[in-house]
Amino acid sequence: MEDIGENQTKPNEFILVGFSDLAGLQILLFFIFLATYMITLVGNLLIILLVKLNPSLQTPMYFFLVNLSFLEMCYTTSVVPQMLIHLLTEHKSISKAGCAAQMYVFTILGLTECCLLAAMAYDRYVAISHPLHYTVIMNHQVCTQLAAASWIIGISVEVAQTTWIFSLPFCGSKRIQHFFCDIPPLVKMACTDTTKNEIVVMTVSVLFIMSPFLLIILSYIRIISTILRLPSAEGRRKAFSTCSSHITVVTLFYGTALFAYLRPKSSYTPESDKMISLMYTVVTPALNPIIYTLRNKEVKGAFKKTVTRIFSAQDSTN
Repeated sequence: MEDIGENQTKPNEFILVGFSDLAGLQILLFFIFLATYMITLVGNLLIILLVKLNPSLQTPMYFFLVNLSFLEMCYTTSVVPQMLIHLLTEHKSISKAGCAAQMYVFTILGLTECCLLAAMAYDRYVAISHPLHYTVIMNHQVCTQLAAASWIIGISVEVAQTTWIFSLPFCGSKRIQHFFCDIPPLVKMACTDTTKNEIVVMTVSVLFIMSPFLLIILSYIRIISTILRLPSAEGRRKAFSTCSSHITVVTLFYGTALFAYLRPKSSYTPESDKMISLMYTVVTPALNPIIYTLRNKEVKGAFKKTVTRIFSAQDSTN
């Protein structure tokens, strides 16, 4: 195996240490992560196709769900394929340009997802608190603008932050104690005092990760207030059921993201970082399609109709 302890001044490539300390389990991990990745791709692609093929699902809620599914596929693809390759090879290097590209894509998609989840919370607020005006308020133009704003914020903020991080001088050890190019381990590798840099990273995280989260909280405060005023228990149950999937996804995504980026510096260890990162890069994207379909009668009904339509078309051609 290549010497991953080698020092190099101003390295042009890095070594992603990843799961090198689990040499005996890397083949098993490869198949576990590959299966999870395939579930993510198939599940999210299925949601996109079902919404596109069924007019009954072409509503604002499912418009945002299609965007989320597409984003999740890109998000996990920015990390998992390279991780799979490194599990099978001894050469676990990544060029500096490749590392920067991975961080650009990953961070842009991560922040975009924060903003998109906030837009989905606003959609649920309008649907429950203003049902008679829902289609007027959440028209196609507004939905498109909210989705576009999510991408614009993600791109503008994270391009600036990633460019700034890669302007730092890196020297000494070129080992990244992670399985992908994430912000905290890269900042640690800079051969300069990074105290101010870490404060800036923390500030950006608080402002641009917590701001959408606060919007989600405010939306659900209004939603819960509206639900509690509904006269019937059945009406309250149905109203809450339309939000349950979104609440679950937000809890999974933000629970791991907040712990990963906003916890005290003293609690950082390479092992804990990897485990937390696996949650939001591998596990959560695979769970989201299941969460949004398992209890969703509309999606399950659309799936049955689509399958019936496909078999009917095949029978007519035979």
